[in-house]
Amino acid sequence: MAGNREFFNRRLHSLLGVIPIGLFLIQHLVVNHFATGGEESFNKAAGFMEHLPFRIILETFIIFLPILFHAIYGLYIAFTAKNNASRFGFFRNWMFLLQRVTGVITLIFIVWHVWQTRVQAAFGAEVNFQMMENILSNPFMLWFYIICVVSAIFHFANGLWSFCVSWGITISPRSQLISTYVTMGIFVALSIVGIRAIFAFV
Repeated sequence: MAGNREFFNRRLHSLLGVIPIGLFLIQHLVVNHFATGGEESFNKAAGFMEHLPFRIILETFIIFLPILFHAIYGLYIAFTAKNNASRFGFFRNWMFLLQRVTGVITLIFIVWHVWQTRVQAAFGAEVNFQMMENILSNPFMLWFYIICVVSAIFHFANGLWSFCVSWGITISPRSQLISTYVTMGIFVALSIVGIRAIFAFV
């Protein structure tokens, strides 16, 4: 019974990491990338997302609750997993270790980012280009955002590889190798989008 529950929890954890959390990450990166078009472009895109119908319900059930489960169960996996990268050094073992490390970094970043934006907005602050410009004018925060955004993207991309394996999409060694190249390509592409967006606010 306990084994079945853990199997279900791991499958759900994996699925939520891709749908809806992964899709939300991509959407968030795309909206932020509008900053490369200037202040008005970003504010227009952010304003559209801010005024979506049923936004609170959508955020609660499609973003916050899935992230909460994924984060809590992810921490359980991270601190109970047996990392053997130092013993064997194989590529996948290192990916396994980095997945856990970037998961913790991403969780810290999400909490901080929500505090800096959503919580402040609840107290009357406006989430716009100027807010992000002010945050990223601090060199420490600039590097903090770069490291954390890249960590979040890596966690998603490498998690996508694990998702394909655990859900039986990539079974053969060849398909898993191809999946490695595809997911690392996704990591590089989304990292470029994320870093360009960050520097657009500077």
